[in-house]
Amino acid sequence: MARTWSFAALLGALVMVGPFSIDLYLPAFAAIGGAFAVPQVAVQATLSTYLFAYAFMMLWHGALSDAFGRRIVVLTSLSVYAVATLGCAIAGNIESLWLARALQGLSAGAGLVVGRAIVRDRFHGPEAQRLMSQVTLVFSIAPAAAPVIGGILLNALGWRSIFWALLAFVLALTFWAARSLPETHPAASRQPLHPRVLARNYRTVAGHAGFLRLAFVPALNFCAFFLYIAGAPAFLVDRLGVSTMGFGWLFIPLIAGVMIGATASGRAAGRITPWRTVRLGFAFMGFAALANLVICLVAPPHVALNIAPIFVFMIGSAMATPSLMVMLLDLFPSMRGLTSSLQGFVQFALGGLVAGLVAPILDRSLLGLAAGMAAFSLAAWTLWVIHQRHERVLPSN
Repeated sequence: MARTWSFAALLGALVMVGPFSIDLYLPAFAAIGGAFAVPQVAVQATLSTYLFAYAFMMLWHGALSDAFGRRIVVLTSLSVYAVATLGCAIAGNIESLWLARALQGLSAGAGLVVGRAIVRDRFHGPEAQRLMSQVTLVFSIAPAAAPVIGGILLNALGWRSIFWALLAFVLALTFWAARSLPETHPAASRQPLHPRVLARNYRTVAGHAGFLRLAFVPALNFCAFFLYIAGAPAFLVDRLGVSTMGFGWLFIPLIAGVMIGATASGRAAGRITPWRTVRLGFAFMGFAALANLVICLVAPPHVALNIAPIFVFMIGSAMATPSLMVMLLDLFPSMRGLTSSLQGFVQFALGGLVAGLVAPILDRSLLGLAAGMAAFSLAAWTLWVIHQRHERVLPSN
């Protein structure tokens, strides 16, 4: 199977479901709270509920696809997600919205988990890294466009229109996947979904020290910038004075950074080693985290100044992530779906904690958010250094 932009676009669109579910409705937090007469913490719980359900189900998407095939798991998950999105659009109270968001979370992660496994089913080495980078480029459209579209829909048609638009998107995507998504995991290669076998496989992967290091590195990098996504209403509106129509001030530079970093990663594939690509990514992230702290300490709040370090950080994160994911999935070639699931669980469980506990504390000040980014970045870099030493990677690699 040839690596094409159309195939990358389909995989990227499947991955988009997750970030669309988060970013599209962020501008509507205040409107939802007003409609249901509940405090903002109750509305923010719709995000953390989604993320915890998303993380939990990530434990199973990959194992299910290893047992039954990639295609059926993706199509079934999209169908469930469509029902959940309809529930969000017609929710009559905040409790109903929590329930519908949890159901969205249970089904939204299949595209990410299974998509990664599909890439490694068909492609290897530099080709896999290039396709991962192409998928990242396509996927990056979602977080950039979603809050802008959400703000327009909110102001023109009300907050429910956001979920109606999301339903239209997922229905179109289901049709596209039904027509074009191939089955890349043949029956002869499938793992039985027997409880004992599954438990043994989970123990094998989760107990592998290399897996734990490589799973937490991108997860901690994710948390470093997810602080700003989870706290976007407070960061943009309360701290920087941006209107609900202006969420693009954060998300467009953020995704521009992703696109630049992903392009650099794709071009580096086959030219420099994945190890050097990751180290270069960390150089960008470290510089950005330090600059963010200095700006918050010495300069008054300013949209361009406070968002510029996030842009630079995203270049580094997007540069490093494709190589990290290829390294991770290559640890267990016969269980790539399950491996991808466990990494996704780690990442989004941490994301749920960030959204529900960390962001509401740190988004009270710009310096608090900058300190959170620096702390998560330092933790990720420390794990990466430990992993290199454990693998005895030479400086030239």
